[in-house]
Amino acid sequence: MVLNTTHYNKDHKQIIEDLVGAPFSFMQRLRMNGIGSKRMIVDEVSPNLTSLMNIVSDLNYANIELRPKGILIMINKGLKNFTWIIPYYQLVIYKVNGSSIHAQGKYIHFRNNKTFKENKKFFDKLLDEKVKYDMDFGMPQTV
Repeated sequence: MVLNTTHYNKDHKQIIEDLVGAPFSFMQRLRMNGIGSKRMIVDEVSPNLTSLMNIVSDLNYANIELRPKGILIMINKGLKNFTWIIPYYQLVIYKVNGSSIHAQGKYIHFRNNKTFKENKKFFDKLLDEKVKYDMDFGMPQTV
């Protein structure tokens, strides 16, 4: 689900909390050494997300925030902000020439450059959180 979060909206806050949980507390953020990525350059998006990208040749930026049950991808388009809400059970990450995040029939590909490499620790943390979620709420293993 993609929301226009340029302006504060109580309904949007409730939708986000229902899908991916409330934000981590201050102490949890400190223990995790942060929950947000640095901004990354968006290289390519799926056709159903192209309306969120700048039409002119400007670079498009996005960053990711961790939540207890999923992630938020914040996309900037000029003066507008959009948030793509992805629960962990829908999240698929491919690491091919950068990183590509897929969910809900959409995808976003981040360029493999200096800013992406600075986010390597963040992506490791993201994968650890997804594994923890899958262990807690995933299907039971049969032997």
